[in-house]
Amino acid sequence: MATITARKDQDGIVIGYQVHIRKRGFPTQTKTFRAKKDAEAWGRVIESSIERGIWRDQSEAERTTLKEALDRYLDEVTCHKKNGKPEQYKIRRIQSLPMSQMFLANIRGRDVAAMSAAMTEDGLSANTVRLYLAVLSHLFKVARTEWGMEAISNPVESVRKPKLPQGRDRRLVGDEETRLLDACRADENQDIRYIVQFAIETAMRRAEICGLRWENVSLSGRTALLPDTKNGTARRVPLSSDALFALSTLPRRLDGQVWDVKPDNITRSFERACRRAGITGLTFHDLRHEATSRLFEKGLNPMQVAAITGHKTLQMLKRYTHLRAEDLAKLLG
Repeated sequence: MATITARKDQDGIVIGYQVHIRKRGFPTQTKTFRAKKDAEAWGRVIESSIERGIWRDQSEAERTTLKEALDRYLDEVTCHKKNGKPEQYKIRRIQSLPMSQMFLANIRGRDVAAMSAAMTEDGLSANTVRLYLAVLSHLFKVARTEWGMEAISNPVESVRKPKLPQGRDRRLVGDEETRLLDACRADENQDIRYIVQFAIETAMRRAEICGLRWENVSLSGRTALLPDTKNGTARRVPLSSDALFALSTLPRRLDGQVWDVKPDNITRSFERACRRAGITGLTFHDLRHEATSRLFEKGLNPMQVAAITGHKTLQMLKRYTHLRAEDLAKLLG
C-alpha cells in the first residue's frame, strides 16, 4: 500500500524519499522525508491507522501555517464579531511570534506554554494572556469543525492557564460618595456628577451610559432600554428615584443622546474628581461593583440582580458582588 520513491537532484544525488499511500476509499497520502527510515516509519503509522479505522487526514493541517490560519480566521470569524479590533491586535501579535511559522499539525502544548510564559515575562496580566490563549484555542476549534482539519488536536487544552488574581473588591467607604459627588460638581465636565450618580444607581457599564438615548428612556415607566450591550443581549434597566432625578435634570439634546460624552472623557473626569476629593484606588468601573453589591443589600435575589446588571452567569455576578460584613450582621439581628 505504501510506495517509497527516492527523490534526486539534477546531478542524480538522492536528496529525499517521497511516500505515497493509496487505499481504496481514502485520499492518497503523500509526504517527503530526508531520511528513508523516517519515510518508512511514517508509512507504517499511516497504514496502521487506516487499517484500525482511526486515520484522519492531516494533509491540510500539515501544509497550513499558524500565520495562514490566523489570516483566514480574521477573514471568516473575527470580522463578524461585534468589536473585533482587540482580537485583531491579539492575532497580529501572535503572527509576529516564531510559532506562527509552524504548521498547525506540528504545534504542541509545549509551544503554546512557551508563548504563554513569554507573554507573562513581557508584563502582560494573567487575564490578558488567557485572552490570547482563548483566541488560539478557538482557532483550532474552528479549524477542526469547519475547515476540515478533524485530525489535529487543540494544543491549548493541554496548557495550564495563568491563575487569575483575586478580583477587585473596592467599594465606596465612609464619606467617599459625598466627597466624590462634591468633587464632580466642581469639574469642568458638568455631566460627570450625574453620570457618577447614575452609574451607582444602575450598575451600567461606561459604554452603556455613553450610548444611552432618550428614545430608549421611559421616565414614566422608570426604565432604560439598552439595545446594544457588551454581551450582545439587550436588557431593560429599572431606574431608581435617584437615577430618575439625575436624568430629569438634563436638557434634551437634538441628536437624541442623553449625554454628550465619550468613554475616555468619563474616565478622565472621574480621575480628576477622585484626585480633587482625595480618593485613591477607585476606578469608574468600581462603581459597577458598588451598584451590584447595593442591589443585593436591598434584598434582591441573584436572578433579579443579573436581570439588571446583565451578567450571564452567577459566577461572574459573584465577582462583582462585595457584601460588607457589617451590613450582613445587621440582617442577622
